[in-house]
Amino acid sequence: MVHDGFKPDVFTAGCPTQQAIEAIADKWSVIVIYALSSGTMRYNELQRQVGGISQKMLTHTLRNLERNGLVDRKVYPVVPPKVEYSLTPLGQTIHEPLSAICLWAHHHFVEVEAARMRYDHHQSRSPEPPYDDRGPVNPAAIERAPEPTEAPENQA
Repeated sequence: MVHDGFKPDVFTAGCPTQQAIEAIADKWSVIVIYALSSGTMRYNELQRQVGGISQKMLTHTLRNLERNGLVDRKVYPVVPPKVEYSLTPLGQTIHEPLSAICLWAHHHFVEVEAARMRYDHHQSRSPEPPYDDRGPVNPAAIERAPEPTEAPENQA
């Protein structure tokens, strides 16, 4: 919707652009949109694909994405009920930027984790290195995950 004389400014409090960013800016929304970019999925497929998300959080995330026009929910009148989720045309427009963010995370998670450990170590002012349940943590020893396969294609 275009407003006469309205100039969107993401830095202005209350600007609708902030609401648009809020619609996609949380962890689960990014991951659910990224998962749906490979095509239509049923609820259980989506829950299996998105590791670590609770049923309550997945339902909340899908409802939010549907409310914001990014996800379409299609209910089939069968027993048991069949429900499918897919990206709307608007949701498909966010695929490329979110794919870039997911790829960035894949390439830089080791550096992010090392920065967190350095920060936490500095904040604690402890003379010892950070620990996890196995003992001292060495960020250089964290093994990189294999390269992801090509980002899911946007299937319209």
